[in-house]
Amino acid sequence: MAGLFDSLNSARTSLEVNQKSIEIIGNNISNLNTEGYSRQKALLSTYPAMNFGDFFIGQGVKISDVSREHDVFIDRQIKQKSVEFGFQDALNRPLSDLERVFNVSNDNISTDIDTFFDSWQKLSADPGDTVLRNNVILQGQVLAAGFNNTANELNTIKSSIDDSIVSRIESVNMQMQEIAELNDRIYSIEIHGQTANSARDQRDLLAKSLAKSLGAQSYEDSKGMLAVHLPGGLPLVQGTMSMSISANISGSSLNLQLKAGGVTRDIGSHNMGGEFAGLLDIRDNFIPELNSEIDKLAYELSVQINLQHQAGGSLDSTTGNLFFSMPPGYVATEYAGAARQMSVVITDPVKIAAGATPDPGPPPTTVAPGDNRNALTLSNIGDNYLIDGTDSFNSLYAKIVATVGIESSQNQLSLKGAKDALVQLENFRDGLVGVSLEEEMISLIQFQRGFESSAKFLSTVDEMMGTIINLKK
Repeated sequence: MAGLFDSLNSARTSLEVNQKSIEIIGNNISNLNTEGYSRQKALLSTYPAMNFGDFFIGQGVKISDVSREHDVFIDRQIKQKSVEFGFQDALNRPLSDLERVFNVSNDNISTDIDTFFDSWQKLSADPGDTVLRNNVILQGQVLAAGFNNTANELNTIKSSIDDSIVSRIESVNMQMQEIAELNDRIYSIEIHGQTANSARDQRDLLAKSLAKSLGAQSYEDSKGMLAVHLPGGLPLVQGTMSMSISANISGSSLNLQLKAGGVTRDIGSHNMGGEFAGLLDIRDNFIPELNSEIDKLAYELSVQINLQHQAGGSLDSTTGNLFFSMPPGYVATEYAGAARQMSVVITDPVKIAAGATPDPGPPPTTVAPGDNRNALTLSNIGDNYLIDGTDSFNSLYAKIVATVGIESSQNQLSLKGAKDALVQLENFRDGLVGVSLEEEMISLIQFQRGFESSAKFLSTVDEMMGTIINLKK
């Protein structure tokens, strides 16, 4: 009877193992579309064999562990590519906004410049006409408004980037806190010899998200805990302790700070990667360069028009009249803020200096209403004057537009390349460690047949025990 009882135990363990394996397969199928889920698999081992006469006979089967399919190399590659994808993805929206500001349609600063100089050309045909003089003032105001709006829109885009950074901070801090909590949970489970498969999947998914947003790098220590740090080396998660990122707003400037162990440190853009690095790069480098170029254009145009306008004479024979407001830094030849503050200061059409400077002599000296010499000179400045000896006003603006267009096109190509590479890696990962319905169905049939065989085996042993019992009656 002892042999039959041993066989009964083997049948029982086989039933349990096949049933539990089917449950694991069912869990895999249920999580087919769960992001970051890794296929789980039952690892089977035999119970220790027992001595039966001159033989050792097995005592059944057991599940020694439930393993998680995982490829460290592919996981690291996905995180690295997520950093690049996050960087390019963050640039996409601001660059689209900049393309809207520096458009290539008929409604832009270049068109306003042409229209402004055309108004001077029309005035030169009839310099005494009040309507044409008012038109010069109006077109100057339109041009100044174009520069004002462009400068303001650049500031608006910078503010939007700051808002976008602030909106991401809370999510990033929560993810760091979750990784610290998962570190604690995984350590508590695995110290007893078990495997925290689901917790590890969640932690890897959070680490990937932090790589995309912050460019965070991670590695697993000897205790199975994930350490996370910024590309510059500043820690984000150490063991069960997480740091936090905060925004320090001073006036119109926003700086990021890391609070770690009671110490607050500034985080420079060189410490960042991913989305945050992309947003900071375009906010602190690209947009200021555009601002500088548009200020330079506004400054050079204002100065050249003012110099020539001051040299001419108005209908009331006054000279030295400014047409545009004096740009900041006029004397020091510095042009910061020129576009935002540009405006037309002349309101009286009589003050338009279309004629040449009156000849010196005893008063009264007057400018003839038909004198158009200064208006002609002003109308030709747009074609004749070269900024730094190389660019006209329109060609400098065209360079600014081209810079934005090239940067946006490059971003589109880089973003597509990074996205395709990331999708390819994730598909490769799914092929290696993800759930395959075909494989799961094959395994399901395999363990279903095993369960049926175990049940038949158990029924057979039961009949044999019944037969032996009946023999003793």
